[in-house]
Amino acid sequence: MTTSVQPSNVLASIDMGTNSFKLLIIQFEPSTSKFTTLHHHSSAVVLGRTSSPPFISPESKSLAIEALSEFQSILRYHNIARTRVVGTSALREATNQGDFIQEVTEKLGFDFNVNVISGVEEARLTYLGVLQFLPVYDRNVLILDIGGGSTEFVIGKYGHVVYAESLRLGHVTLTQKFREGDLVGLIRGYVFEQIQSSGLVGKVKDLGFEVAIGSSGTIRAIEKAIWCGYGCDGRVVRKGGRRRKWWWFSREELRGFVENLCRGLDNEEERVRRDVFFGKRSEFIVAGAVLLDVILELLEINEMRVSGYALGEGVVAEMVSESFPGCDLNANVRWKSVIRLAMRFNGKDRMKTSAQCAATAKEIFEGLKEYNNVTEIHSTGVSLQEEDLEYLQAACMLHNIGLYYGKEGYHKQTCSIIMENGQLDGYTTQEIELISQLARHHRKKFPNFDCASLHGLYGKVKLKFGILCSILRISVIIQKDKVLKHRELKFSHDHEGFVLVLIEKEERQLHPDLQKLITDDFQRKIAREAELFISVYHKKILVVAQKGCVESSAKQ
Repeated sequence: MTTSVQPSNVLASIDMGTNSFKLLIIQFEPSTSKFTTLHHHSSAVVLGRTSSPPFISPESKSLAIEALSEFQSILRYHNIARTRVVGTSALREATNQGDFIQEVTEKLGFDFNVNVISGVEEARLTYLGVLQFLPVYDRNVLILDIGGGSTEFVIGKYGHVVYAESLRLGHVTLTQKFREGDLVGLIRGYVFEQIQSSGLVGKVKDLGFEVAIGSSGTIRAIEKAIWCGYGCDGRVVRKGGRRRKWWWFSREELRGFVENLCRGLDNEEERVRRDVFFGKRSEFIVAGAVLLDVILELLEINEMRVSGYALGEGVVAEMVSESFPGCDLNANVRWKSVIRLAMRFNGKDRMKTSAQCAATAKEIFEGLKEYNNVTEIHSTGVSLQEEDLEYLQAACMLHNIGLYYGKEGYHKQTCSIIMENGQLDGYTTQEIELISQLARHHRKKFPNFDCASLHGLYGKVKLKFGILCSILRISVIIQKDKVLKHRELKFSHDHEGFVLVLIEKEERQLHPDLQKLITDDFQRKIAREAELFISVYHKKILVVAQKGCVESSAKQ
């Protein structure tokens, strides 16, 4: 039996935004409606860094082509079924839009078209993206998306847009427009005037909404800063106490954050602090925060939920609907809550490695499940079910979230985070206990079934735990290895046991001593986990790396 990620399930979007270009690659599983990010990459381009009339400068054009060339390389690395490219505010407004797109096409030879979308279409697609992150399909929601050149407003319910509006108010354009004087006062006054004159406030109030959601990178950065304590007393609290409500902030918290952020704009120490915390967003964060503050004031929004997904996810969600007719994109609330919890504590790099770990674990799990179905022999007395795969993949996505608070004992921190505050929607207490214990025991000593930490698990659940835990530990080791960058897994079985073949994606030019050190370490760890696998499944497993010298096994 050979298993691998099905190319038809992998879709990609490129969002050519005013401030940055973003590449998103997702895998969609039609049978379970799982929407999982495989790769997310952004590149600062700032197409909108020009004065009136809007014009894409040679410098921005060069950066754009460089970013898109890098995206092409990443896309070739994956088995992509479809890719869609959209351009937003800066391209909509650019007087040299046609010349820019033509040059990009000629230099890169794209086999897909750049689709410059309207502000209303951008708002609609953002709404679709939000629905993949938050369980608000049946709620009347107002969504705000602050971009570099425009801000989109959309009211939707049951997947349909009731009202959409796009205003030419963006954090990049506002920063470029106001450079001297009372910047905060000038930005606030200008935004207030533009929103009032647009008629937006009256329309939104007439239609009404139950929940307000912010979906842009700027709003996510602000929420993360509030969660970390940036706006409380002038200090950034990253390792301290945890704010209990995640992906959310109040108007009062936002106002406190804005006041603290704008204190001492010309102070070097404050500027350095902003740069360290907000990175490439630092230059535009003040304009974005003031813009959001005025919007919440005018629309009388007291609380705002925050979505980790936006336009890019909306683009691929629409492609999913087209590629898999009849699939319910708004199903699987449980998996969405797993992704939200993972994204709260993991950056894009750890999310990527978690997704890789989950994919590896799925291959092993399905290989074992097929073996049981074919032979009708269950040496453990336990039959693996689809829900067990869900628990395993949830643990894979969450196993490293404790690293947010440091490396020491992070597996215990992970367990604590999963258990606290009911973050996993739709799961029973025992299911959450199982997922948290799997995540806790992905490293260090393999747990004894009688250990205190497993007292919450009973009967066959404990036996399943042992099998799932072994799969997780093997998957984590494979994902962590620095030499094996595989794109395909081959899992097979016979009367003696199982073989998992890892096919290297590319040759790595490493110093021989370093390669030997890494492969020896990999071999030692895999051999140990193979012994543990035998102890819980009563069959041996062989892990083989092709194109390399790594070969690990354990005998019965």
